Amino acid sequence: MTTSEGRRPGTTAASGTPLAHKRLKALLELPLLIAAALVITLVVKAFLAQAFFIPSASMHPQLLEGDRVVVHRGDIVVFPSPAVPAEKEGIVMRLAHDVLESVALRDPGDRELIKRVIGLPGDTVEGRDGHVFINGRRLFEPYLTGDVVTSDFGPTRVPEDHVFVMGDNRTNSHDSRFSDIGPIDIHTIVGRAIARVWPPTRTAFL
Repeated sequence: MTTSEGRRPGTTAASGTPLAHKRLKALLELPLLIAAALVITLVVKAFLAQAFFIPSASMHPQLLEGDRVVVHRGDIVVFPSPAVPAEKEGIVMRLAHDVLESVALRDPGDRELIKRVIGLPGDTVEGRDGHVFINGRRLFEPYLTGDVVTSDFGPTRVPEDHVFVMGDNRTNSHDSRFSDIGPIDIHTIVGRAIARVWPPTRTAFL
């Protein structure tokens, strides 16, 4: 039996390939496409950039709750909180969480923090008279608003391979000034925030 155009039912006009065969081929390719997307996501996260959800007010006014940033290695840094024990997860669950966090669809909560690097390895960091002092000299901080006052702390010497981090919102930031956070091992740093990408009305380089 043929149609009025001379084709057998269930075939395409161009090649005569059965439509069912094309559908089956698409179904077989779908898992490969999903796997490729997962690999690309993880590679981008590990070597290029990663989106992070801003969960708290500790970086006001530069970063607000709900903003998202893309991170590379460097200045305003993202790192796992030393104060929060690492979750015990299976490989599949950890992979799923990594993928969701890498595209900013999962909030890591307090497990990951974003702060500004203040002291480098070997520096002595101190808070006094409302300001930060590095090795006895007042630190110039143009990124802070004029009403920010830093509480007294230290002096604290930053160990080798560590950095001293603080939030820009000094009165509402859990950072290296606290004993459960302390200086951060540079090997645990995920990367540096270079741009705010969400919401669209607040996109900007940091």
